Amino acid sequence: MNKIPVIETPRLRLRPLRMKDASDVFHYFARDEVTEYYDVESFTELEQAEKLIQFWHDRFHNQQAVRWGITLRSQDRVIGTCGFHNWTQKHCKAEVGYELSPEYWRQGIMAEALHAIMHFGYGRMALNRIAAIILPGNTGSRRLLEKMGFYEEGTLKEYYYKKASFRDAIIFSKLNAGKEA
Repeated sequence: MNKIPVIETPRLRLRPLRMKDASDVFHYFARDEVTEYYDVESFTELEQAEKLIQFWHDRFHNQQAVRWGITLRSQDRVIGTCGFHNWTQKHCKAEVGYELSPEYWRQGIMAEALHAIMHFGYGRMALNRIAAIILPGNTGSRRLLEKMGFYEEGTLKEYYYKKASFRDAIIFSKLNAGKEA
């Protein structure tokens, strides 16, 4: 795959991130409720969002990840991102990651976006296994993953180091099993 395709759903357009999206990404990454369960601290400078977008671009060009900006079809402002990382083509597996601006929480937006990228992952990327790793208190992500048919595999002890302490994580997965998402 040499470029990230645009994926459209009834309400959303998932598209490649552009550097000019940095202010949108900064807007929600500056909020503690977004980064509470994420492996970064809340952003304080626009440059952090620019570096994150560049990081995602670099990972894509190295065939290690693919990340889409989530926009409403009615506007081109990035309200979140989703995609795959730790992509291992040889073993047909990847991890899914996502975040969304809080004003769009609990509207089914991330479920719609994940359904679309999982269909893409199982099909175009030939994934057999998609995993998700979350922190135990992240009940919103837990509900989303369960709704999407992910299975809880177990706890990864002291998996993350955040805010001066090691934190456990929970791993979920969903196998293709011959069916697309």
